[in-house]
Amino acid sequence: MTRKQTPNRRQYLTALGAGGVAALAGCMGGNGDGDGDGNGNGGSDGNPETVVIGSDIPYEPFEYRNEAGELLGFDVDIAEAVFADQLGLDYEFEQTGFDGIIASLNNANFRVIMSAMTINETRAEQVDFSDPYFTAYQTVLVLEGGDIAERADIQGATVGVQRGTTGEAAAEDLQSEFDGDLEIQSYDQITGAFDALLNNQVSAVINDNTVSADFAAETDGVVFLEGDGVAADRDDAPDYLTLTIEEYGIAFRQDDDEFRGEVNDALAAIREDGTYEEIYDEYFAA
Repeated sequence: MTRKQTPNRRQYLTALGAGGVAALAGCMGGNGDGDGDGNGNGGSDGNPETVVIGSDIPYEPFEYRNEAGELLGFDVDIAEAVFADQLGLDYEFEQTGFDGIIASLNNANFRVIMSAMTINETRAEQVDFSDPYFTAYQTVLVLEGGDIAERADIQGATVGVQRGTTGEAAAEDLQSEFDGDLEIQSYDQITGAFDALLNNQVSAVINDNTVSADFAAETDGVVFLEGDGVAADRDDAPDYLTLTIEEYGIAFRQDDDEFRGEVNDALAAIREDGTYEEIYDEYFAA
């Protein structure tokens, strides 16, 4: 996958850095959110602000840094289209571990979460979600020619997952299905699970399909586990085993309804004008 390097407002903010953005916000009047708390809690009511976005980086192709240190990815470009282009707001991403990202949001460490986050009932008890903006599947990566050739072979194996994710939840569901005969190794970053697979410390990795697809495309001897799954009847289903069907959303604190409505309107606008499709094709059309 190649990434166009056309300079844009997002890249300017990235180059400026968090300190520069904060200074810029100060030049525009305090922290720019109109309430003086420094947490980016203002609205788009004419008061300039920087929307701080919590995100677990790296999680390629949704959010990651290139060799030059630039922050790139599908979520990053969607943020540019929604916050900058549609709402006229500055924004910056803040690195946050996924396992504690909802607690950090609710502690007002940032305004929203954009981190390939699946909408589910457990999370919806703690945050409010935007309308869905991406469909994903939990899938299984294995070593080509290894001991796992079909779904039943996962029983008794050790699988790697990222802590706090729906991949971990899918592994726990399998563990229950196999009456406990499955060992789960949880890592702070998905890269840790991928490394464990290559080093034969785990026999499989359960994770979102698009992120796993990037890793498999770049790594010899790593393949998706084949087989029918829960998405087999969908026209757009991938041609490998799927454990879940999931929708991603932007997460908000539960007292931020007005801003969530504005973001939903912006998401609808970029779908209508073709911007969403253009960004999607850049990262996933192949």
